[in-house]
Amino acid sequence: MATKKLKPITPSQRFRIVNKFDQITNSFPEKKLTIGKLKTGGRNNYGRRTMRYIGGGHKKKYRVIDFKRKKFMISATVKSIEYDPNRSSFIALLHYVDGEKKYIIAINGLKVGYKIISGKKNIPIQIGNSTILSEIPLGTIISCIELKPGQGSKLARSAGSFAQISAKEDKYVTIKLPSGETRMIMSNCMATIGSVSNHDHQLEILGKAGKSRHIGIRPRTRGVAMNPIDHPMGGGEGKASGGIPRSRKGKPSKGFRTRIRKKYSNKYIIKKRK
Repeated sequence: MATKKLKPITPSQRFRIVNKFDQITNSFPEKKLTIGKLKTGGRNNYGRRTMRYIGGGHKKKYRVIDFKRKKFMISATVKSIEYDPNRSSFIALLHYVDGEKKYIIAINGLKVGYKIISGKKNIPIQIGNSTILSEIPLGTIISCIELKPGQGSKLARSAGSFAQISAKEDKYVTIKLPSGETRMIMSNCMATIGSVSNHDHQLEILGKAGKSRHIGIRPRTRGVAMNPIDHPMGGGEGKASGGIPRSRKGKPSKGFRTRIRKKYSNKYIIKKRK
């Protein structure tokens, strides 16, 4: 996976860095594994706008991803690595021995023709295989981790992210997450061996406002540019800094902790991310 810097033939391309997509092997998705995706424009079921700065963008079809990997002890072959407009990572199309086809999150280093398998016991520790945490050796790089058994992967799913197993004790496994948080997860939760593909995604630079519109992001108005009636940071003579960073409704941001202090899962967190 690599990026490329475009030639500055227009002002908008001067700073633009894009993905080469050299890992992609197929331009068209599997038709049976795609469904239509409606746009909301940031509006709820009453038609009222609940999220600002959302709208427009290119049409997308949702790819149905198998996050649970529950086809145990049935080997599959990687037929293609594809682009998914709904997520930052790439996806892989699997053809199982029994004839079924499924999409999974592509793992870094996974190539067309690789044989992968999932299960709870005696699964080889190699890229793309999925098994329970108790079967994975200490220090192994993992991704697509479940928080609860059978729930489907919730952690370390974005491009280039991974976690690492640091300890095992009784029915819990200690994992260091991409955020820096260290927490305990039940040992019978599933995880995939390897880090998520497209690790150079963070190096991309949009370069122009039009690219944000293609994604579906509308222009955002800064709080300090508004009037005091519209935002707590608005107003002031000249260009005022705005004081303490706050949201539109007055809640502090940039460092203000919003996590519930008595949340039930606090006991599983050994080291916080901050």
